[in-house]
Amino acid sequence: MATNAERVALVTGGSGGIGRAGAERLGADGFAVVVHFAGNKDRAHETADAVTRAGGRAVIAGGDVADEAAMAAVFDVAEREFGGLDVVVHTAGIMPLAPIAEMDLDTFDRVQRTNVRGTFVVDQLAARRVRGGGAIINFSTSVTRLQIPSYGAYAASKGAVEALTLILARELRGRDITVNAVAPGPTATPLFFEGKSQEVIDRIAGMNPMERLGTPEDIAEAVAFLAGPARWVNGQVLYVNGGAA
Repeated sequence: MATNAERVALVTGGSGGIGRAGAERLGADGFAVVVHFAGNKDRAHETADAVTRAGGRAVIAGGDVADEAAMAAVFDVAEREFGGLDVVVHTAGIMPLAPIAEMDLDTFDRVQRTNVRGTFVVDQLAARRVRGGGAIINFSTSVTRLQIPSYGAYAASKGAVEALTLILARELRGRDITVNAVAPGPTATPLFFEGKSQEVIDRIAGMNPMERLGTPEDIAEAVAFLAGPARWVNGQVLYVNGGAA
């Protein structure tokens, strides 16, 4: 396995929130990082600058995670700019919330397209292109255990992500590539705060024994662990939620 100074990571959804924190953390570990974005190029540039300040190298690349041609082009950027790819961190996802009885089916389909098809597309490309000694890190959610009302469509999509993760880990037998999923608890990102009252935020924050929301940096520590030293952790879902479940 190459040293961190020679390693290359692709972080999807790297333009903000958990993705940005993960990219910056990997930069601090000496990775060269491809910062993927879906729509916010300016924020992707900000993340790339943060990676550089942390000590890594960075470029940005845009594309719809559910579009196989667009994402193949993103993977091409990693190979063209940095010579290969060792770690894929797939944080990109969407989280519209509504009770199951009330959710518009077009919204449900959009969640599944981005979160399930998007993970399948990224994992398929990663399985073909990540070098030996590398890692594929998907993102699930602790809501698959917490069963919070209104999260039905999102939790369903992430249950599928967990299934893909565990099966891909076994399909890559003999390749020396780990495949795991990080399942954050409620984390203080714009995606989490959207549409929630302060009362709801406080109630959710109190669900874990630490009595606070997670931070993107908390989640980034788990990413760095799975991307680097955790070579004997494979085919697992790592719950990073302060003990909420």
